[in-house]
Amino acid sequence: MPAVPTRPYIRAACPEDVPAVGAALHAYLAQTEREKTTHDAGGQLSPAGDLPEGYRAEVRDPIGTFAGCRILVADLDGRVAGVVVLKPGADSVEVKRLWASPDVRGQGIGSALLDAAISESGALPVTLTVWDWRQDVIRLYASRGFEQVASWDERPRLVCMRLASGGSPSRQSSP
Repeated sequence: MPAVPTRPYIRAACPEDVPAVGAALHAYLAQTEREKTTHDAGGQLSPAGDLPEGYRAEVRDPIGTFAGCRILVADLDGRVAGVVVLKPGADSVEVKRLWASPDVRGQGIGSALLDAAISESGALPVTLTVWDWRQDVIRLYASRGFEQVASWDERPRLVCMRLASGGSPSRQSSP
């Protein structure tokens, strides 16, 4: 009988999660910088693979760096398999980071984190940015009702998206 896949448990990050959250953020940021280099979007990894200084603080101290934000983790069989960082504002909630570990992709980790982010936002709109080459992720966001909007960020190739109001995530069928 095939093993039943374990569903992730989404919960608030706790101090014991700091090393795992830092490692997840490092993996996310390093992948992003590599992709930015590949897509001529200004990647800034050093030849040794070091992140730009501005990102290193996130890895060392995610709780301090994201003070005022809500950090949720996807707990899969007792380990952090993904993370989402939410920054509440007066008029919206911004998804600052969303990451599922590559070894568990396709198991609903990103979807569960995104759905939790939407639920956490209450009635407020949810905003985020995503690089235009991440079409799979853009499709995931669109499946939850996010729409592309005029850019609030000057970086080329960065797509800005908005979900008109949070609350319960609505899943739309794919075309």
